[in-house]
Amino acid sequence: MTGPRAVVIGVGNDYRHDDGIGPAVARRLESLRIPAVRVAQCDGEPTGLLDLWAGLELAVVVDAVRCDPPAPGRVWRTTVEDLRGCPRAAGSHALGVADALPLARVLGQAPAELVVVAVEAQCLDPGVGLSGPVAAAVPDAVAAVLSELARLGLRPAGAGPPD
Repeated sequence: MTGPRAVVIGVGNDYRHDDGIGPAVARRLESLRIPAVRVAQCDGEPTGLLDLWAGLELAVVVDAVRCDPPAPGRVWRTTVEDLRGCPRAAGSHALGVADALPLARVLGQAPAELVVVAVEAQCLDPGVGLSGPVAAAVPDAVAAVLSELARLGLRPAGAGPPD
């Protein structure tokens, strides 16, 4: 058996409403048991990310963002570099990821490719449970991650080849 080729990192905090989208998506993906894919949850602290993605072909980070104008529940694929252009990526950990990537490159621990699946948050206040629009976006976020993994031929066990 070979080791993982990719990692999916659900970044967030289940006790800050929509900030829990990353962990929610990670839990859903973990249940799929995708061969050669490690699924993890992280609070977004930069050094905590380094060990998770070191030496892998692909790291997919799932995180909540808040942009202006708001569109709660919108799922989009981006890169760390492009996310810096979101003027109000407030309340997310994407900036922690952005800090971690240059450090990882210097230390030789960066993944070959890093993709962010961003889900726009409605509420990042303390409390449990995703808002309606963000909860409804979980399947779309899972599908976005699966699409990224499929580019490497990584699919859930029992899933056939692409159509």
